[in-house]
Amino acid sequence: MTEPRKSGPRWYATPLDHETAATRARQLDALAEPDRLRVLSGVSARPDGTADAVSLAAELDLEPSDVEKHIAVLTALALLEEVEDQPGTFTPTAETWMRFGRLVVAAQLPVHPAASLSERPGVDSEMESPPVLRRITDRLAYRFSSTFSKETVERYVADSYRLLAERARVSQHLPSLTTRFVEDRLNALAVASGRDLRGTPEVLFVCVQNAGRSQMAAALLRQMASDQVHIRTAGSRPSGQIDPFVVEVLDEIGVPVVAEFPKPLTDEVVQAADFVITMGCGDACPIYPGRRYMDWPVADPIGQPLEEVRRIREEITGRLKALCQEMGISLG
Repeated sequence: MTEPRKSGPRWYATPLDHETAATRARQLDALAEPDRLRVLSGVSARPDGTADAVSLAAELDLEPSDVEKHIAVLTALALLEEVEDQPGTFTPTAETWMRFGRLVVAAQLPVHPAASLSERPGVDSEMESPPVLRRITDRLAYRFSSTFSKETVERYVADSYRLLAERARVSQHLPSLTTRFVEDRLNALAVASGRDLRGTPEVLFVCVQNAGRSQMAAALLRQMASDQVHIRTAGSRPSGQIDPFVVEVLDEIGVPVVAEFPKPLTDEVVQAADFVITMGCGDACPIYPGRRYMDWPVADPIGQPLEEVRRIREEITGRLKALCQEMGISLG
């Protein structure tokens, strides 16, 4: 009997209401003007996501007066906003990052993991895969057959297995965790390359061990926003398991996290994100144009007493509520 095709989680949507559709239409009409699109692109591509009319005019070879007119239109349509305490300096709005982030910048997307297996230290690309990895590859190649070649899936399976075994130091259930990790990476690659248009904001939380702050933020946001946002987590130096006190303080308020596990930070999950929120991982997170980067100076709960972990939970909750407001997500 032929196995039915499996699909990933479905994200339900509703048609735009008249007012929202009219707003989007005005925005799209404005961006149909090439120089105006270049102005928005010029601001978005800046490392800090801010620019003024004079510097943009010089960079784009446009007249300053024309750039100012384009900025005025983009500001009126809520695609740019003036930076607080910096008059004359503008930054893209959350609407821009979510709706048009990948439209307004040019970024080269790798189609394979950051380095081929032959470039990974200690990895022999000619070595035959263990039987369990071949079985994982066969299952996932079938599932993603309409999106990626079997060769791409095979590379991601081998690379993910190695990353979990070496960086995340996972010792138990490695094959099943590899399957979940590869699924997440391939889904992220599909989003980043435009093969999967979810229609929901993509948020990535990154901390050092992916065992405390990032897992806590992800679990709380899933509870708050449900299917209004898609969430991923990663760590610059992931540990073997989520901190028990983090699990406990989330369980106290009925927020599940036990099914999650620490995962290494990879390029495709960053490129799939609309919002990249870092918490204590320094410069480990790669910077790609068209994403909104935010750094939250939240204390690390690892090794802290239970009361301090509860305080951190409440601080993250407050920050998430502000993030939801910025993304236009209703919390009921």
